[in-house]
Amino acid sequence: MDLLVKDARVWDDRDLVDIAVEGDRIAAVGPHLGGDARHVADAQGRAVLPGFLEPHLHLDKAFLYRRQPARDGTLEEAIRLTGRLKAEQERKDVLERSRAVLDMAVTNGTVGVRAHPDVDPIQGLIGVETALALAEEYRGLADLQVVAFPQEGIIKSPGTLELMEEAMRMGARVAGGCPYNEADWEDTKRHIDLVFGLAERFGAPVDMHADFADDAADPRFAALSYIAERTIALGYQGRVTLGHVTSLGALTPEEAKPVIDLVAQADISIVTLPATDLYLGGRRDRASQRRGLTPVHLLRDSGVNVAFSSNNIRNAFTPFGKADPLQIGSLLAHVGQFGTPHSQAEILRMATYDAARAMGLAADYGIGEGRAADLVVCDSPLVADVLLDIPARLFVIKGGRVVAETRCESVIHRQPQNNDPAERSTR
Repeated sequence: MDLLVKDARVWDDRDLVDIAVEGDRIAAVGPHLGGDARHVADAQGRAVLPGFLEPHLHLDKAFLYRRQPARDGTLEEAIRLTGRLKAEQERKDVLERSRAVLDMAVTNGTVGVRAHPDVDPIQGLIGVETALALAEEYRGLADLQVVAFPQEGIIKSPGTLELMEEAMRMGARVAGGCPYNEADWEDTKRHIDLVFGLAERFGAPVDMHADFADDAADPRFAALSYIAERTIALGYQGRVTLGHVTSLGALTPEEAKPVIDLVAQADISIVTLPATDLYLGGRRDRASQRRGLTPVHLLRDSGVNVAFSSNNIRNAFTPFGKADPLQIGSLLAHVGQFGTPHSQAEILRMATYDAARAMGLAADYGIGEGRAADLVVCDSPLVADVLLDIPARLFVIKGGRVVAETRCESVIHRQPQNNDPAERSTR
C-alpha cells in the first residue's frame, strides 16, 4: 500500500482502526491492517475525519481590510468599499492574497474549496483568471471549484452577463448569482432567470448569494421561494446551493414552514456564513439587535441540507478569520445553540459530509473503501472533542498523500515539589 494511517479514532464507540490507502483511494478500513506501506501516518489514537470543505470562499477579496477599513460596518458600505478596491486589482497581488488564504485552509485541514471570484466590468475576469491558475497550482493540495459570481448585479451592471459567459468558457464550473443587488423585484427575478439560463447552457450547477437582510420586507432580499420554484420547474433539484439566506431567520416558524418545505422539495443546499452574517446583521437596530443567522435547526429538522463556510477573510464584509472550518463551526455552535453532544456532531457533519453534498462531491467523499483518500488527523482523543478543542491538524491527507503536517508541544513550568521534575509536556 502507498499510505497507512495507523491507529485512527474514526468512531468514538468502536476500536481504533487503520486506514490503508492505495493511490488516491482508500483501500481498506479496519483494525490492525498492518502490511508494508511506503508511508505511515501514525494517528496515535487521535481523531480522524474526512477532509474539511469550504463551500463558500472569496479568495480575490481576502486581506483587503486594512487598505481601506470600514467606518460603518454595513453591507452597503462593504460593497461600496470593495468596489473601489476592485478597480485597482493587480494579478500578482490577487494571487499572493489568495495563496495566503489557501495555505491557511490546507494547514487547517481543508481539501476542497468553492471559490466565488467577482465577475463584473470593474475588475473584469481577473478573479476568475487567478482562481483558475490557483486551481492548477494547488492541484493535489486542495480541489478548487470556481464560480462566476456577479457581486455588482447583472441587470444594473451591463456587460456582466457576457463576462460570466466568458468565465464559464474559460473554466468556471458553477453559475453564480447575487440577485439582491438589483434595483427592484422585477430585476431580481430576471437576474435569477438569467443565472439559471447560463447554468443550463453550460450544464453547470447554480450557487447564489440570496436572502441577505434582517427581514423579509424587501422582496429582493427574500427571493428564496422564487428560486425554489424555478429550481423545481427547471428540474434542477440537487444542483442549487444558496449562501446567507438570513431573511428567513426573521420569520416565525409558522411563516417559514411553507418556504422551507419548498426548499426541501427543491433539494436546495443552504450554506450559512455566520462570521459575515453576524457581523453585518442588525446594524440599524436600536434595541434587541438582530444577528441575521438563517434558522439552521429549523432547516435541518425539515430535511434541508445545511453547511457552513468562512465566506470572506479580513475585509469589509468580514474583518476576521483564518480559513479554519473548526473556528467557524465553533462560532456557529455558540450562536446557533448547538450545545448538546448530538448537535455538536451535527456541526462536524456540516463541515464535512453536508458540505460535500452542497458542492456536488458526496458520491466520492468520506471514510470508506473506494472513497477519495482525503483525510485530516486532529490532535483530539475523541471525534466528539474536535469541535470543542479546535485542535492542531496533525496530518492533512489529500489524494492519498500527506500535504500538511503540524507538530506542536506545550510545556507547563510548574513549581518543583520534592525534587520532582518541574516540567510536564502536553500535546
